[in-house]
Amino acid sequence: MTGSEDRKTTIFLVQQGVWEMPLESMPLASGYLKSTLMADDEISPHIEVSIKNFRGGTTNAVMANALFSEGPPDILAFSVLGWNYQSFGALAATFRQLNPAGLVVFGGTHVTNQAARVFRMFPEVDVVVNGEGELTFRELVRARLTGADRHALGSVAGISYRAPDGKVVTTEERPRLDNLEQIPSPFLTGALELTDENGEFRYDVALMETNRGCPYKCAFCYWGGAVGQKVRAFSTERLRRELKLFAKLKVHTIVACDANFGLLPGDLEFVEALIETRDTYGFPRALETSWAKNKSKTFFRIVQRMKEAGMHSSFTLALQTLSDSALETMNRRNMKVNEWEDLAAWLDREGLDCYAELIWGAPGETVESFMEGYDRLARRVSRIAVYPILLLPNTDYMEKKELFGITATRGDRDDFEYVLAHNTMTFADNQYMQRFLFWARVVAENAVFRHIWGSLRHFAGLTQSQVLTNLGDWMAQADDPAAVPLREYCATAVGGTESFGAAISYFYTDPEAVRLLHRWWDEAVRPFVPERFRPVLDEVFRYDLLTQPVFRPDHSGTAYEELPVEVIRDEQYYVRRDVRLAYDVPAIVAALRADREPDLSPSPCVLDLYYRTGSESAVTSTNHEIVIHFMGMTKEHILANANAGGPATGATGEGGSVRGGCG
Repeated sequence: MTGSEDRKTTIFLVQQGVWEMPLESMPLASGYLKSTLMADDEISPHIEVSIKNFRGGTTNAVMANALFSEGPPDILAFSVLGWNYQSFGALAATFRQLNPAGLVVFGGTHVTNQAARVFRMFPEVDVVVNGEGELTFRELVRARLTGADRHALGSVAGISYRAPDGKVVTTEERPRLDNLEQIPSPFLTGALELTDENGEFRYDVALMETNRGCPYKCAFCYWGGAVGQKVRAFSTERLRRELKLFAKLKVHTIVACDANFGLLPGDLEFVEALIETRDTYGFPRALETSWAKNKSKTFFRIVQRMKEAGMHSSFTLALQTLSDSALETMNRRNMKVNEWEDLAAWLDREGLDCYAELIWGAPGETVESFMEGYDRLARRVSRIAVYPILLLPNTDYMEKKELFGITATRGDRDDFEYVLAHNTMTFADNQYMQRFLFWARVVAENAVFRHIWGSLRHFAGLTQSQVLTNLGDWMAQADDPAAVPLREYCATAVGGTESFGAAISYFYTDPEAVRLLHRWWDEAVRPFVPERFRPVLDEVFRYDLLTQPVFRPDHSGTAYEELPVEVIRDEQYYVRRDVRLAYDVPAIVAALRADREPDLSPSPCVLDLYYRTGSESAVTSTNHEIVIHFMGMTKEHILANANAGGPATGATGEGGSVRGGCG
């Protein structure tokens, strides 16, 4: 190795999350890179590695000052995704001004096999990593430590770089990692800093990989191409030790960053380990993941086991479209994922939370086919995550733009191509649907409303898409100052996530938004409800708003309802006591969900609602999988979702939070 013993090579690993929120998003990719470097006895004595993690929305100037105010590193490596591609290119240019001899590395699925374009757009970038990065980056650092010139890196497999004459050189492909244990755990090794200055877990959730690989090659996605179609797993023993560490830090939610969780028998072992850890330490209490698209016996056993143990999750129906024509272009026509209705009915009968995913704008889709599919799906699943089709590098859709007649434009602050029109979608179709998607994502996907959908469909004959369209039309013309921000967010929603997050935050945090929703309900919805059902529907609507997360910002001059705090199983909950309902709304909602005719007899009841504290990060992002954990619920619900055995330490109150027969 070159260089003096007291002059270590400095390496900055840079990540930026997509959302701007109070808590950080865990920089897992950088953690893997750092742990792999530090485990190498030949390299580690000669390097100093720092992870620089930024929230979404952080400006280039702020990031540059944070990175370079004390001097630039020798190696600057970025984990690149579509939303930070432009910013990281700008930071590379700044770095080159400060350290002309330094090395700039881009890695990640967005730049894999895209070196010619990257180098053309950002001449300051020296190396693009193709595929999995841990071992490749380690070899690249080793080459630099032994004095390799940045234009002579041919000994490092799995990269692209520029020769002295400017030509792009791509080295031999590096084989996928068959043994994932070659990558040391970023948690167990301490490579990732897990706590803040107060000793609290510093991230919104804990990200874990239990395996890598995806067996599918969907036309809109590069996951299978990027990490390989062969699925490889981390050892159960390693995962157990990681879960134990998170449990001791009282991490509430684990997010498994797998492409198809529930596909492998080992996934059931992970769930058993998760439940065992929760039973021993009280945490973690929820698992979120991308569930297997084709539901196997393993998936059903996992679901049943999690229900038995009271381990919460939102189970995903990753359908993307219900149109046969669009499924054909997506390369998903023959996937069992499309046999979803029996599964959704089964999850309903089991009383388990479920959400679905759809993509608007795929070739083969029309406005009519999409809306028909949306409402068909909404009959079973109201929380539908709806995203516009984006063209990503290395995907089938990107390579077949001409075949499908795709017209697209690239984002001005990100590096996605936004589809504007194609053979089955006009510009006008897309503009109409973008407005619909705004309200569908904000209000239904992010659970501003959860319970009114089934009630309005059953008692008023209104589909979910009709209600959302009604809301959008009313907001567009409402003579109310509180509607102005929402009109602005809707108008600027195309081409970014900021407007969605701002609108969600507005609904969850501003009392004026609640008042506005009451006005919309009275003026635009009640007239469509048969008079005899209006009192019942009014209570369902009120219950939806009552169970929204409780938001308490650290610094605000706004007066909020004062609520007492109660500790249940080492977690704090706000308590709204003596909530009076004229009807047994939870029972009515449950009956509709189970396809039973509800009892609409007036049944006054009183209940206490509990809300996890700390919702501030969840309600200012667009992460619907997390915000759902902050919804109001009864104490019985909390205890059912916690360890079924053992005392509820810290719980107070008189043997129950429900009175007067309200379920």
